[in-house]
Amino acid sequence: MSRTVSCSRYKEDLPGLEKPPFPGPRGQEIFETVSARAWEEWQQHQTMLINEKQLNMLDKDARKYLNGQRDLFLSGADAEQAEGYVPPAPTAD
Repeated sequence: MSRTVSCSRYKEDLPGLEKPPFPGPRGQEIFETVSARAWEEWQQHQTMLINEKQLNMLDKDARKYLNGQRDLFLSGADAEQAEGYVPPAPTAD
């Protein structure tokens, strides 16, 4: 049986993550307040930011930027988009 959380992004009760996404207090907070759906969407958004902005994850400033964007995204605020990025069109199932 999946657990539900009051999702900070969608402001409704949704299925939660199976385990914290990373160790530490912030990982635990995300586990308790972010839905699996919001986390999956963040991972896709994060990948787009890393690729389109050519972020080097060995760079401390790039990691700090990405963490800030993660917090904005998961809180439901507008996170940055890559300039000129056009999301792929939905596919018909």
